[in-house]
Amino acid sequence: MNEWPNGWSGDQNGNRYGRGSSSHEPEGARAMPRVRRDAAPGHPRREPPMPPDMSPRRGSVPPQQSQGYDDFDSGYNTGQVYGGGGGGGGYDGDGRGGRPRPAWGRRIKVTVLTLIAVLLVTSVATYFWADGKVRREVDLSKVIDRPETGDGTNYLIVGSDSREGMSAEEKKKLHTGSAEGKRTDSMMILHDGSNGPTLISLPRDSDVEIPSFVGSDSGKKYPGTGRHTKLNAAYAEDGPELLVRTVEFNTKLHIDHYVEIGFAGFANIVDAIGGVEMNIPKAFKDKNSGADFPAGKQTLNGQQALAFVRTRHAFAGSDLDRTKNQQKFLAALASQTATPATILNPFTLYPTMGAGLDTLITDKDMSLFNLGQMFFAMKGVTGGEGKSMNMPIAGSTGGNLLWDKAKLQQLVQQLNNDEKVTVSSN
Repeated sequence: MNEWPNGWSGDQNGNRYGRGSSSHEPEGARAMPRVRRDAAPGHPRREPPMPPDMSPRRGSVPPQQSQGYDDFDSGYNTGQVYGGGGGGGGYDGDGRGGRPRPAWGRRIKVTVLTLIAVLLVTSVATYFWADGKVRREVDLSKVIDRPETGDGTNYLIVGSDSREGMSAEEKKKLHTGSAEGKRTDSMMILHDGSNGPTLISLPRDSDVEIPSFVGSDSGKKYPGTGRHTKLNAAYAEDGPELLVRTVEFNTKLHIDHYVEIGFAGFANIVDAIGGVEMNIPKAFKDKNSGADFPAGKQTLNGQQALAFVRTRHAFAGSDLDRTKNQQKFLAALASQTATPATILNPFTLYPTMGAGLDTLITDKDMSLFNLGQMFFAMKGVTGGEGKSMNMPIAGSTGGNLLWDKAKLQQLVQQLNNDEKVTVSSN
């Protein structure tokens, strides 16, 4: 009687070999002798029964009987699972176990998608952070009797002498004084159109007529009396809305957006970007603004920059020379800020945006996109495609500068039609 379990057999020497078993242990765990290729003849090969679904069909050629055990050992000696194909199931092509090939395409795809998601989340968060800092306090809907809009976009950019949020030490350091309230220290119209940007400085001593207007707080209408005064007096009298109304009335140019920045914000922006390089052609001093500059190239910090753009007593031309310096500096500031080193570096970008946006006042319809357009238009003023100029002056009366009305009319017509500006300053 055969004492071995079902499915087991042996040769005349007592060696056992497997023919398949229902045991829960793999055959490798049982005694599996190495089958010699020089097995003695006379011992017919005993093949394990084939599953029914693998039985040869009727009429097919039966498998040939081989002598010895050459065919029988091929599957077991290579370590293959019986019935499995070579090189599959995590094995290398030579039958030996190995690590699966790394899925580089999938890894790169996951990495790229992760980076895109991080950039998207960061951009959205930055947008809402910056948007929440903008102080949209000027309501241009209160401005009455406005000129028709032309082609392009017109920004009224105002630098005020606001000391809001400044300590006594900061006021002393920046030579701002301690006057209450705020006045316009500089005013410019920036036109952004298809023929390049145009920056026009409006001297604060410009002689203008105060027209009829509606009080920004009271809502009361004040009729025009033909009263003439300096342009910066309009701001002091009833704030940004009356300033916009006065500029539009005296130029006949529609103002689309209003932007105002105070002393502290201006100085902080310059410090945040590490200073602004300027080439000062002639040395000058001004004890009122704290300016003390040698001639030549130099990098101005926030305190020096503020003194540079505020200086007027050191120049023979007074306000007109000052406006030229303001244009030169603002263009340099925009040019040196709108660079990859600033925009792509969060350690520079966020302090710069925070410094500017904290003190920035705009109209209610100003978006971050509009601010970006204005910023890059300012950079384009000195980029070859733009132009900067003073309002054409025809003379003065009582210390007030008179605008050249003929040149002003031509200038406004070219801006409204978005034509290349050919008008020049005096």
